Amino acid sequence: MRIEGKVVVYGDNIDTDVIIPGRYLVLQEPSELAKHAMEGVDPSFPQKAKEGVIIVAGRNFGCGSSREEAPVALKHANTKCVIAESFARIFYRNAINIGLPILEASLRDKVSEGDILSVDLVSGVIENKTRGIRVQAKPLPTLAIEIISAGGLTRYVRKKLGLE
Repeated sequence: MRIEGKVVVYGDNIDTDVIIPGRYLVLQEPSELAKHAMEGVDPSFPQKAKEGVIIVAGRNFGCGSSREEAPVALKHANTKCVIAESFARIFYRNAINIGLPILEASLRDKVSEGDILSVDLVSGVIENKTRGIRVQAKPLPTLAIEIISAGGLTRYVRKKLGLE
C-alpha cells in the first residue's frame, strides 16, 4: 500500500485541541469537522490539504483528550498519512480504527513544507522524492494495514463477517 503526497510540517505535542478545537465537537458530519482541522495551530490547513497532504510532525502527536473527531477531521480534510516521531496511544488507536494511515519516524529534519513524499505502509519505507532521501519508519502491523485498507475497523469487521 503506497501513498504519495505533499508535506505539511508541524512540531511536537500537537494535541487534539489544536487538531479539532472543542467548540466544533458539536458538528456531526466528518466533512464539517474537516473544515476546522488543525485550526488551533494552522487555520490555513484545510486549504493546504485540498489536494491531499502528508502531515510530518514531532513527538507526541495527538496528545490530550481521546476524541475520535481529531483523526476523523484530518482524514476528511484529505490527510493521506500522518508521520510523527511518536503518537499519543489513544490517537494512534483511533487513527487506525477510522482508517487513517500513520507511521512513526523521525523525519522533520529531512523534509520541508511542500516536499513530495512516497510512503510504503507495508515496508515502512518513506522516500522524499523532492530531496532524494529515504527513511525507514517502523512498519505497521499486518492487522493495522488490513484495517486501514478496509477503510477502518467497522468496515474491516463487516467484511470479515461477510456483510459487505
